[in-house]
Amino acid sequence: MRSPRTLIKTLRRWLGLPTPATTYTTAAPAAVAKPPRHKPQAPLRTYDKAAIQAMPEFLGLQREAIVVVEDEASAASACAALQAAGVVGFDTESKPTFNKGEQSQGPHLIQLSTAECAYLFPVRNNQVPTALRELLMSPKVIKVGFDLRSDKAQMAANLKLHCQGIDDLVSVFRKQGYRNTIGAVQAVAILFGQHYRKSKSAKMSNWAAPQLNDSQQRYAANDAYVALRVYQALREKAQRR
Repeated sequence: MRSPRTLIKTLRRWLGLPTPATTYTTAAPAAVAKPPRHKPQAPLRTYDKAAIQAMPEFLGLQREAIVVVEDEASAASACAALQAAGVVGFDTESKPTFNKGEQSQGPHLIQLSTAECAYLFPVRNNQVPTALRELLMSPKVIKVGFDLRSDKAQMAANLKLHCQGIDDLVSVFRKQGYRNTIGAVQAVAILFGQHYRKSKSAKMSNWAAPQLNDSQQRYAANDAYVALRVYQALREKAQRR
């Protein structure tokens, strides 16, 4: 049986009436949202060697603010001051290796600094004072420094000491958008507009020596001190935003 619509079409043809054209409507294609255009971020400013050397000198800790810790009692006193600070600058030094395949037996010096004083802990026969070991393993005391991966690895391997509460400033600068590794000298130039001088001879000196000379003490102390100063400046900068 034919449907009513078909019968009507047949009847119109018999009567000679035009058949109305069937019209179809096509929905307009949905507009595709274009992703927002992001302006490429301008590279964050860093300084070349010549520009840094032209800056005024960064004045680090003076000799009277540097303490070499030689015994358990002095270590306990130093660690109490460091713990009270809550956040301290941190670094280590190791006797350089010059022969191919030679493994470092460091660290031979562990340095920690408050805003007023740096404490140097010589490591002899892989022995670490109890108070210092506890401080380094405590997550409650934040230790800030530059590129501390090898420092942590050496302490774990040679001293059986696993540091906690580490805040690596290289990672902090990376999160801010700096593509290249920012070390202490570059960080001081960026944040303070000053030249932090580091002695190459001190860097390559014998850190396992029984007595550290004045140049070694200043070098080690200020590496820890600078890390703390940079950390504090970054915190202040973040709070002003």
